Amino acid sequence: MNAERLKIFAAKNGIFLALIVLVAVFSILRPNFFTFANGQSILLQAAELGLIAIPAAFLIMSGTIDLSVGSVASAAAITGGLTMSGTGSTLLGFAAAIGTGIAAGALNGFLVAYLRLNSFVVTLGALSVWGGLALLLSDGRTIPRAELPEAFRAIGTLKVGPVPIQIVALVAVIALGWYVLNHTTFGKSVKAIGGNERAARLMGVNVQRSRFLLFVATGAFAALAGLFLSAKVQSANPNIGSGLELEVLTVVLLGGVAFEGGVGRISGVVAGLLFFRVLRAGLVFMQASPFLQTILVGATLIIAVALDSSIQRMIRSSWAKLGKRAASREAVDEPDRATTAPNG
Repeated sequence: MNAERLKIFAAKNGIFLALIVLVAVFSILRPNFFTFANGQSILLQAAELGLIAIPAAFLIMSGTIDLSVGSVASAAAITGGLTMSGTGSTLLGFAAAIGTGIAAGALNGFLVAYLRLNSFVVTLGALSVWGGLALLLSDGRTIPRAELPEAFRAIGTLKVGPVPIQIVALVAVIALGWYVLNHTTFGKSVKAIGGNERAARLMGVNVQRSRFLLFVATGAFAALAGLFLSAKVQSANPNIGSGLELEVLTVVLLGGVAFEGGVGRISGVVAGLLFFRVLRAGLVFMQASPFLQTILVGATLIIAVALDSSIQRMIRSSWAKLGKRAASREAVDEPDRATTAPNG
């Protein structure tokens, strides 16, 4: 493996090495950090964030972004909570919440995909709209445990064998995302759209429909995350998804998904998710101030954006150098082929 290929490999897989180093550092500083119980706790804390990060990664790979996922999660939690409070039905509550997420995603998708509005501006506005709706519907109050059905509250502690249901859901979404991205035509079209939208259209990809569906899926999974969060804390809070949009963006960019679109892997997003949650858990073990944790979330996002830009430049430069070397070898070999060619 020559130097340029080594650079490309390191650029694409740096998050995995960083995750190993981070775990090792916290394990040395706090010997009881690296335990099965703590590992399961970290996965449990990562579940809702991961449920949104996987579909959000698809969106960014396609060249768009959704900054409203945190507010959508809050609005879905409240609509679901109010429905369950009024009817006593967990099923109707889930339907109302997921319906809210789908409606939010469909609205974003229509404005971005079909009206061709800027996704950053649209979803930044939607962040306020859905966050405000959650506060309006709930009148700013938390729907308490007593008003939620027992069946819903049980989801917060439900396990499949020894594994919490949230972790099972996360693994299922990761597996589904990996399969769709790597083994379906739709997954390949997502990267094609982000890499070169015009070329994707010429290849027959329905760019508008694909982006619309990605927004709908992101909204639906944001709603599911909001429900899981509510079940975990045994109440529905209108601010329960606050800040999730920044955490999702941080995880996706840390995972190597190019902000400009066209590049990304599900395995990288998973590594970014684990890095982010291990960092948070390690700071808690170190008894760091919660205010410091908030600062580090913002700092990590800035670092992720800077790394994304640097890594993409490095990869393009390395591939260009490899291409020039290949062309040079062909030029050198050409005279040899000419002298050994038979006379006509």
